[in-house]
Amino acid sequence: MDDNYRHKGLRKKLVEEIAAKGIKDERVLKAIEAVPRHLFLDNAFLEFAYKDNAFPIGAGQTISQPYTVGFQTQLLDLKKGEKVLEIGTGSGYQTSVLLEMGVKVFSIERQKALFDKTKQLLPSLGYSSAKLFYGDGYKGLPMYAPFDKILVTAGAPFIPEPLLEQLKTGGVLVVPVGEGEVQIMTLVYKKGPNDYIREEFGEFRFVPLLEEKAGSKS
Repeated sequence: MDDNYRHKGLRKKLVEEIAAKGIKDERVLKAIEAVPRHLFLDNAFLEFAYKDNAFPIGAGQTISQPYTVGFQTQLLDLKKGEKVLEIGTGSGYQTSVLLEMGVKVFSIERQKALFDKTKQLLPSLGYSSAKLFYGDGYKGLPMYAPFDKILVTAGAPFIPEPLLEQLKTGGVLVVPVGEGEVQIMTLVYKKGPNDYIREEFGEFRFVPLLEEKAGSKS
C-alpha cells in the first residue's frame, strides 16, 4: 500500500494544524504523524485524508477528526505497555494511533461489516498486535479486565457500568457523554472500587454508541 513523500508531507502539515489547536503531547503528535490516514478511507475521500475532518466509512459510521483523535488520546495520558480497551474500532485509525503509543490494545466493534474490514486492514498496515472483537461495547471485555485505560470513540447517552467495573483502580476512562448530536468529552478517574472523579472537557460530535437492548445506567 502506497504511503509516499506527499502523504508524509500532508501528515506533517496536519500535525502542525492540530498542534496549533491545542494538542501538545509530542508523543500523540508523533503517533498521528506516523499513521497513514489515507489508507483507512474509501477512494472517494483520498484527496481529503489529511484535512482535519471526520469522513464516512460505511455502516453509518465515521473516521474521527484527527483533532478529536489527538484530544482523546492526550486525555488518556498513556504509558508504554499499558492495557487499553477501545470501544468502537471503526476504521481502525484510532486503534493504530494507540498502537503507535506503545500500548496493548483490545478493541470492540459492533458493526460486523466494519469489524471484518478492519480485521483484514490492520495487519496489512503492520498493526497486527491489536486484539479485535466483534460485540457489544457497552459490556466491555470482562474476561480481559482490568484495563489501565478505556477509550470510547462513540457518543454514549450514559457511562456504561461494566466499563467502570473493568477499569483498574488508578485508571482513566475517556468517553463522550450525551444524547443527541452533541456530547461532552468526559474523563473519569477511578480512585477506588466505587470512588470516581469526573471531569468535563467541552463539546464534541460523535456517532452514537450502539448497544443491545439490555444495559445499566450510571
